[in-house]
Amino acid sequence: MSGEALTNRPSTVLAVFAHPDDEVFRCGGTLALLTRRGVRVQTLTATRGGGGSCGEPPLCTREELPAVREAELRCACRALGIEPPRLLDYVDGTLSDVDEGEGAAHVLSTVRELRPQALITWPPDGLSRHTDHIAVSRWTQRAFERAGSLGPDAPLALYYLAVPRTVAQALGLARLHATPDEEITTAVDVGPAWDEKLSAIRCHRTQLGASPILAAPPERQRLFLGVEHFRRAAARGGRDFFENIGLEKENS
Repeated sequence: MSGEALTNRPSTVLAVFAHPDDEVFRCGGTLALLTRRGVRVQTLTATRGGGGSCGEPPLCTREELPAVREAELRCACRALGIEPPRLLDYVDGTLSDVDEGEGAAHVLSTVRELRPQALITWPPDGLSRHTDHIAVSRWTQRAFERAGSLGPDAPLALYYLAVPRTVAQALGLARLHATPDEEITTAVDVGPAWDEKLSAIRCHRTQLGASPILAAPPERQRLFLGVEHFRRAAARGGRDFFENIGLEKENS
């Protein structure tokens, strides 16, 4: 059954992140596959990534980096076939200082406009405990709760990005806050969108040196990047968007 049949409106997903490149490593393949099913995919990114790397060797000055990273984000969205990104103008590394209600209001405003059936964001621990990720997760959770007042236009489900504990252990990713395997609700094999995902990753040229997985052997890359995992944090009416849209391992 399609999302349109469930809600009498076109299927839309809103993915809410902190920085350029957050959209691609843990869910880029899923976003690309959703577009193949006719789903409108929109990203909302809180910063332009001015606190990130300028590249190794540097590709720009520190002053130029926010504009460069915005261009990289737009390149990645094109590579995935999703909508051009929407950006807020917060400073990288400061999101935990932003009033939570203010951040949630930005997300809720976008929800009111787009009427998405599903929201995707970082888990409450930010996966890597990054304070910007944690803040955006809180904004999105609060916006999802407040969106209940929209009635039939309220999003049906909220999903957190996840790395299963067994995958983290196999790759020695001790710094990640992995999710127990039994708590994973969706696993998407992104092999059909592998080329799009890698192209989108390569768009983020300034950040490639900070991503050691890209220098790993192909089998390790596939283990970390080839299946994208999610934990459903909330669902209205017991509905699972990924199941309803038919994206299963190609989901299990």
